[in-house]
Amino acid sequence: MFFVTKKSINTQVKSPLKKIANVTVLSTLSTILCFSANTLAQKISGVVLNKHGQPIYNAVVELGLDSQQVRTNSQGIFSFTDVTKGIFEIHISAKNHGHSNHKVIVSEEDIVDLNIVLATSVMEVIDVHATPLHSSSIESALPINVLSADELKMKQAATLGETLKNEVGVHSSYYGPVASTPIIRGLDGPRVLITQNGLDVGDASRVGPDHVVATETSTATQIEVLRGPATLFYGSGAIGGVVNVVDERVPTSSDEQVDYLLQYNDVSNEQQASINIQTGTDNVAFHLDGFWRDSKNYKLAGEADIHEEDEGHEVSGEQRLENSASTSSGATLGSSYLLKDGFIGFSYGFMDREYGIPGHSHEEEHIDEHSADDHDEEVGVYAKMQQDRWQVLGEYNFDQQFINKVATKFAYSDYQHQEIESGLVGTTFTNKSTEARIDLFHQDTSGWQGAWTVHYKSSDFKALGEEAFSPPSTSEMFAVAWLEEKHFGPVLLQLGARVEQVNLEADDSLIGFESSHQAQDVLPNDPSHTEHHETLVSFDQQSFTPISASAGLVWDYQSGYNLGFSMALSQRAASSGELFSFGPHIGTNTFEVGAMFDVHQEGDEIHVELAEQAPSVETSLNIDITFRKFNGDFGYVISAFYNRINDYYYQQDTGLFFVEDHGHADEAENEFGLPILVYQQDDVEMYGGEAEFIYQVSSGFKTSLIADYIRARLVNENDNLPRIPPMRVGAIINYQADKFDSELSVSHYFEQENIADLETNTDSYTMVDAHVNYYVDGFGDDLTLYLKGQNLTNEHARVHSSFLKEVAPLPGRNFSVGIRGSF
Repeated sequence: MFFVTKKSINTQVKSPLKKIANVTVLSTLSTILCFSANTLAQKISGVVLNKHGQPIYNAVVELGLDSQQVRTNSQGIFSFTDVTKGIFEIHISAKNHGHSNHKVIVSEEDIVDLNIVLATSVMEVIDVHATPLHSSSIESALPINVLSADELKMKQAATLGETLKNEVGVHSSYYGPVASTPIIRGLDGPRVLITQNGLDVGDASRVGPDHVVATETSTATQIEVLRGPATLFYGSGAIGGVVNVVDERVPTSSDEQVDYLLQYNDVSNEQQASINIQTGTDNVAFHLDGFWRDSKNYKLAGEADIHEEDEGHEVSGEQRLENSASTSSGATLGSSYLLKDGFIGFSYGFMDREYGIPGHSHEEEHIDEHSADDHDEEVGVYAKMQQDRWQVLGEYNFDQQFINKVATKFAYSDYQHQEIESGLVGTTFTNKSTEARIDLFHQDTSGWQGAWTVHYKSSDFKALGEEAFSPPSTSEMFAVAWLEEKHFGPVLLQLGARVEQVNLEADDSLIGFESSHQAQDVLPNDPSHTEHHETLVSFDQQSFTPISASAGLVWDYQSGYNLGFSMALSQRAASSGELFSFGPHIGTNTFEVGAMFDVHQEGDEIHVELAEQAPSVETSLNIDITFRKFNGDFGYVISAFYNRINDYYYQQDTGLFFVEDHGHADEAENEFGLPILVYQQDDVEMYGGEAEFIYQVSSGFKTSLIADYIRARLVNENDNLPRIPPMRVGAIINYQADKFDSELSVSHYFEQENIADLETNTDSYTMVDAHVNYYVDGFGDDLTLYLKGQNLTNEHARVHSSFLKEVAPLPGRNFSVGIRGSF
């Protein structure tokens, strides 16, 4: 780190802010903050070189909070003009090179002839948008996965969970190919926040595994995964981690570019197309994107139902998973007004998805020739999802002010999900969500840089219909947070704290069901007792005050090496589903009961009543340590974590079964009941590790090894948590030439034997994947023809973390061919 000074003319900056009456007005702050007098200044210029003194072309150079970004020319030269007085960090990164930060103090004269040397690096160093303060994938106290550029395009799948499932420390819930969500270190659902450009996606994917995440990966530019608690940035819903999908729907540049993709795969006859268009004038930027995808039921390598497989049924002909077809489409339009010191922009996007829900089709159904929208004659279960989303983003930088940058974000989402059986809508889920956030950054003070955050989020969630398992509810969150960081020589210290107020309200509910009690080792084919219960229940408002604090450091103890350490105390308020649920959940084939109820048996009678003990917040103490080597031909990232969560919400199997009386239904349809699962609180201990090793064997060959392991158990019950992913190891070989590159990967998933009560083991399996890219010159800036092969050995495999593992195995051998490019 070095310091350079110069003086500049200091002019007064006016920043009028209107007094806000409610939090939705936060979104207009970015328009108010667009008034500033121009400040005369000189320039900062220099050259970026490699360790041999050769210029690095196309290196990205960013000027701290001033939001200016330039790239080096063929001589490695960069230049910033109109730089105002103040202290700035210059961030430099380049492909196949490390990352460098330099602090400059701008005072009077031009800063010229800066010589910045970047070391070679086998690891890709990518800036992260998910944290308010500047950070890259190697500068964070917590481990971070980043997918971008060609790597993202090659791993992109129909769902977010399948796109990220091969990232170290990340697995997929795998609800068939239609609704998979990410699992981070064994945690998912309401503990893993899914965001789009830093704001909650506003869907119902955290309510049940059959709800698709309302975001699209084919139009994304980058996907970031924060492994470990990120509650300081995003709130208590991020106690397990964050997945942030970054796109350009609110453009910050008027550079002209068009990106496109066409793809076909044979395992599900999937056809896919997407396009991104970016254009504009000097002060106005425009963005347009769209995607379309259609797939049929996918091919299997064996029997779909594990029970038929165990009985030795012979496989005849091509096997496909019934009710796994889907179709989806969407588009986004955005525009921004670009200022010298910031921008203000908006976007509107819509998304439609229609997909079958595997495991709910009947034996006589055959829908192989139909897509998900052809359900006129079918009696299977499928879902329709629609979302409209509006976003407003703004940033403004102030000269010579203590508050030197303000960033505002606002989003409103209108979401609907319908579950349809036999052509009739059984349940409709809606969620109208509003979120507003303002980050106030202060200037460097005694070496400390930081920001204050004011954050508001509300949700109006409804589940309506005969199979609605949760009453209509509203939630509201208001929070303030403070983040600070400072360099002490080679050590970066990061501190933060956040306090929230969360209020949950649910409508009065008419509770009623018929249930049967069975011994746990007896199949529910002859219910021994059936009782009918029905009563009106009123809920009091549930209020929580989660508090979170963390301390982390990144120690560059040697050139090209660092150590990241983080200790976080994080609290999470329960979700409305965890508290108020009471009813059959068609997606998971269970009868869900929230923590507000107490279910017990007295003799032959089953009683349900409001629980006497009030629900409390989850409290997590998480310790994370990460070792990194990122310079030279050999690099690695090794992480270990320990997480103790007190009052953890989980679903306990009661051994009871729900049996619905249709009145006219025949006995065969009633002989199987839904297991009754009740949300309870207990202390949980989770620990594990992740490792990634990368070695550049030669200029063309690169190899990688990855591994991850998670152990999760109930402390008091001495039992395991259900659906925890098994240990995994993998190897990747990559070869790159002038006109093509290729990759072969092998991933082995071990047998999962650490199972919960009433859970079954899952066999081990090995996946072999490969891809080849061929680069064509003369057609725009970038034209790539590619071929992907997945599950090349046609392995018959089941995902332990899936609710549908017994009826929905992974797809069989799959080949994809596609074309992508830009101009």
